[in-house]
Amino acid sequence: MHPSEGIRSSKSRLLEGKRIVLGITGSIAAVECFDLARELIRHGAEVQAVMSPEALKLVTADAMHFATGREVITELDGRTQHVDLLGSYDDRADLLLISPCTANTLSKMALAIDDTAVTTMATIAIGGGIPVLVAPAMHASMLEHPGVKRNMDALREMGVELIGPRMEERKAKIVPVGDIVAAVIRRLGPGDLAGRKVLVIGGASEEPMDRVRVITNRSSGETAALLAEAAYMRGADVELWAGRMTFPVPSYIRKRDFRRVGELMDMLKGVENDIVIVPAALSDYAPVASDEKIPSGLDHVDLQLRPVPKVLPALRPHAKVLVGFKAEASLPKDELLRRARQRMDEHRLDLIVANDLDDVSAGTTTAFLLRPDGPANRYEGSKKELAERILDEVR
Repeated sequence: MHPSEGIRSSKSRLLEGKRIVLGITGSIAAVECFDLARELIRHGAEVQAVMSPEALKLVTADAMHFATGREVITELDGRTQHVDLLGSYDDRADLLLISPCTANTLSKMALAIDDTAVTTMATIAIGGGIPVLVAPAMHASMLEHPGVKRNMDALREMGVELIGPRMEERKAKIVPVGDIVAAVIRRLGPGDLAGRKVLVIGGASEEPMDRVRVITNRSSGETAALLAEAAYMRGADVELWAGRMTFPVPSYIRKRDFRRVGELMDMLKGVENDIVIVPAALSDYAPVASDEKIPSGLDHVDLQLRPVPKVLPALRPHAKVLVGFKAEASLPKDELLRRARQRMDEHRLDLIVANDLDDVSAGTTTAFLLRPDGPANRYEGSKKELAERILDEVR
């Protein structure tokens, strides 16, 4: 067995049964293609590398052969590999991914110039209606060239999807490997949330005590980030509204920040969504804040707390489907479920996720999923899988 088989589907099965042609061109970012190919395989894909002559100056064919378990295509011959892989056959590849894509290759693609194995693959894929994803990488001045801009627009008109680039150090750098893999999964995945607007609200709110200190809740924001990521990969138009979060949010997720519940309430104006999911740990009370910093060294500090507005009822008019969360600590199951149903009825939720904080840790959780007209379904496992289960319920 080739070593690449040892990692296949180790992260997910989202790309199982999918064949991806990975075109590699002569940008220094080609050194990241080993990791890119392996990540695609970890999600189940079969990867066939195709390299331009300039790419071979940066990465060896042997390295990509080891990464993919397949002999690398560096030039076309009588086997007509481009037709075999991307021609009009039932067993053709599912997607052409060119990463990195130089300004030179990008412009050739737009003009149907096929003078390397990579550009020939592009010509036949575009002509045959196979999905094509491109991750550009070049100097910023190249990106600003009117001809390059025109060619990028031309590719978009042909249905080619451009991933990035990201501007950094006066360079149009390739986006992170995780962003490229997410775009591939989004294109080849189930797409069951395509065209749906999904809003996830996560993290913890922070209410000020004074000019320096805040009162907050415990929350890493992990569930919110995983929900946003899962919805994106299933085709949704996703936005994450984030309070204080320690869990990383992928750069391809659109994010708006808030701190106080009042700021969050202001963000609701004019917003309409198909699905709103709220795993956020939001404050129920806020201190009457001091205009100055409370001095250190006092024997005690008296705080007056006032209730803050409830977010879920304010969200109800802005969501076709509204999902809430109910977190408690050290409660019997029956009492936890009773309180969850009470909140679901009170705020007219379509689904509520209830859990006891004693059963929650980094990466894993035990939870109950409740609908207004159904039983409580128990879930135990990873938070990543819980995110998928929640989306299955509301898609």
